[in-house]
Amino acid sequence: MCGIAGIVNFNAKENQEVILNRMLRAMSHRGPDATGLYLGDACGLGHARLSIIDLSGGHQPMHNETRDVWIIFNGEIFNYPELREGLIRRGHRFYSQSDTEVIVHLYEEHGPELFHHLNGQFAIAIWDQRRNQLLLGRDRVGIRPLFYHLAEGRLHFASEIKALFSDERIPRRLNTRTLSDVFTCWTPVDPLTAFDGVYQLPPGHLAVFDTGGLHIRRFWQLAFHEAEPDARSVEEWEEQMAALLLDASRIRLRADVPVGAYLSGGIDSTYLSTLVHNNFNNRLNTFSVQFSDKRFDETYFQQTALMAIQTQHRAIQCSYDDIGRIFPKVVWHAEVPMIRTAPAPLMMLSGLVRRSDFKVVLTGEGADEIFGGYDIFKEAMIRRFWARHPESNLRPFLLGKIYPDIFDQASGRPSAFLIGFFKKNLEQVDSPVYSHMVRWLNTSQLKGFFSAEMQFQTDDLESFTRRIVDQLPAAFHQWSPLAKAQYLENTLFLSNYLLSTQGDRMAMANSIEGRYPFLDYRVVELAAQLPAKLRLNGLTEKYLLKRMARGQVPSQVINRPKQPYRAPISRCFMGENPPDYVDELLSDAGLNSAGCFDPAKVRRLVTKCRQQEGRLVSERENMALVAILSTQLLHRQFIQAFPSFSGEPMAHTVVERQAVTPHDH
Repeated sequence: MCGIAGIVNFNAKENQEVILNRMLRAMSHRGPDATGLYLGDACGLGHARLSIIDLSGGHQPMHNETRDVWIIFNGEIFNYPELREGLIRRGHRFYSQSDTEVIVHLYEEHGPELFHHLNGQFAIAIWDQRRNQLLLGRDRVGIRPLFYHLAEGRLHFASEIKALFSDERIPRRLNTRTLSDVFTCWTPVDPLTAFDGVYQLPPGHLAVFDTGGLHIRRFWQLAFHEAEPDARSVEEWEEQMAALLLDASRIRLRADVPVGAYLSGGIDSTYLSTLVHNNFNNRLNTFSVQFSDKRFDETYFQQTALMAIQTQHRAIQCSYDDIGRIFPKVVWHAEVPMIRTAPAPLMMLSGLVRRSDFKVVLTGEGADEIFGGYDIFKEAMIRRFWARHPESNLRPFLLGKIYPDIFDQASGRPSAFLIGFFKKNLEQVDSPVYSHMVRWLNTSQLKGFFSAEMQFQTDDLESFTRRIVDQLPAAFHQWSPLAKAQYLENTLFLSNYLLSTQGDRMAMANSIEGRYPFLDYRVVELAAQLPAKLRLNGLTEKYLLKRMARGQVPSQVINRPKQPYRAPISRCFMGENPPDYVDELLSDAGLNSAGCFDPAKVRRLVTKCRQQEGRLVSERENMALVAILSTQLLHRQFIQAFPSFSGEPMAHTVVERQAVTPHDH
């Protein structure tokens, strides 16, 4: 795991070394162990290293035997030993034991097609001196980030946006379309980011930059090829998936440093921890978050799992004050507005991992997406069932099975308000985005807090939906309703929210690498072949995974009610000890400075949150508060008061200049 940065300019020579050092300083948290530079005529590459594999010999930038192909790489290639053996048989010579050098030789063999051979999580940049060409690539599901800015024939790229902004030539402006998207579907929509002119390379894509410009294309796409229910027995599916997940976990333990695991108390992390503990590492260290607010706390289930697995365990205690205190740092690292505080405890958790002398953790992210684990999938199924008889008074009551906290079970029927809420667009079952319409409609009402100018610049819900539909693959319309919902969740939510805001960015803030066995592309592709009923069987989510876990994971964990990971919101900012920055950012002056929100509307929201201290504040009002506050923080940190990152070159920097004569190792 690392941070990468680069500049390619075919039009003029420039002092790349100064800018690259600033870029590396801006994301030194991603690579505190070493830094390195390559400086060529048109291309400069920078690397900040977090040493995981080949601690002494894996320094970057790295090159081939003739020193005319150079690479910087953020991530891990988990099948690198097998790839290395094949390359050696074909005559390639290696001077390190790292996975990075394997990529260089794969490029010599396959060119841009090399990404098809990689099983890993990666953002890669390869400079080919012979072709005067840069190749960029990002892993299939978007675990590792890669951002770029292109202007006047000069391309900047980096693992984080703040690294790009360390070059003062790149303008810093919030992107109003992205703000509208976040206030609709919770995340930016590829390839946009929160800033004008800054883009992300989408997951499963590569880019080639040469004198002819920047050319981007897809090399992998999630596709569902659901088998018929009787294509094979449930036992056969179970055996194949269990074997694949075991292997995915095994290869993700490849490291020259200890590997721990997150243990939330849910089936996903408990199952992975059990696999690792029972098959590979019986001294496994696990880590978890515990909340002072019992509505969010999962300690009972964590303890139940620990009694069964017997790992060496550490937990972080998270309070309202903790979240309020750390939230500005969360926004700084996330680089995007957010509508939840859930990333904050995860940043605290990665800090605990780092203090415990670990650099790598396995986590259970991805299981809900690939096995149909989210409530939104069940909600869509119930609404489709309801839509067959839209006037039924009984069918909407099924929603109480998945949302018991908002349905009054004692009354025997849901309230008229809730019926009206979930009945919106009920009969539009032919819409490609039917599963997500309620969420988007609900969240988009947060845009009512936008200033008049912002309201004028943002998309309405119809325009937003049309943009999403236009990006859907051609085969999408032939998939099952569950597959359609899963595709939307995987392509919108997984990469740009879960793996970014709650994954890479919160872990790397403390120099921790997360690894995700459920997101091994072989597991993802097999899950997309499962009959729908093995993913969501009636109202039983993750049906096949629960079968696999029987006898290994405690039944209390397998059968526990679904509890989405969340964290407190309004009481973190409006409680007994509110953070100092809240009043400043939410004042009329602070809001007018950014120009994104209507001060009068925000003032009414803040008054209500303060009076109720979070007790009677609705979910939508909580979302509005954190969305407004995070946007204000983003504006202050990146627009108003962005640091210069100037100074002396970073310690341990090794400068590699373009070689005049080949050097063979």
